[in-house]
Amino acid sequence: MNAVVGKFDDADSHRFPAIDDFEAGRLDPESFDHEAHVYIAWQLLEQDDLPVAAVRFTTALKRLTRKLGIEGKYHETISWFYMILIAERRALQARHDWKSFAGVNPDLLSEPIQLLEQHYSSDRLWSALARQQFLLPDLCAQE
Repeated sequence: MNAVVGKFDDADSHRFPAIDDFEAGRLDPESFDHEAHVYIAWQLLEQDDLPVAAVRFTTALKRLTRKLGIEGKYHETISWFYMILIAERRALQARHDWKSFAGVNPDLLSEPIQLLEQHYSSDRLWSALARQQFLLPDLCAQE
């Protein structure tokens, strides 16, 4: 499997899957944690604009969850929310390397529920509709 070095140090042992492995579903689900999801999204946005990158990401993630027999874990609103937020943060950042991006966006790499709860009520976020299609946030984020 191809891999790219992780977030803060080239010598760091934390490694992420390559985009081609992600899109082909050739990755170890145990090592595909939240940070790896964010990294893959960031990499896709390096290659394509938001609409194309988001479709690539969601298509591959759906394929992977089907392959692993965990389709119920896929969540359309969470996937699109993170893609949009990552794209926005990239646009606002002068440097476009992963180390810099990760360093100034620790909230994107922390436990996802913390960030999601700033933007979505629990009822909206965990609704069946939110799992099937992107829903806009219903809460104002606290800055």
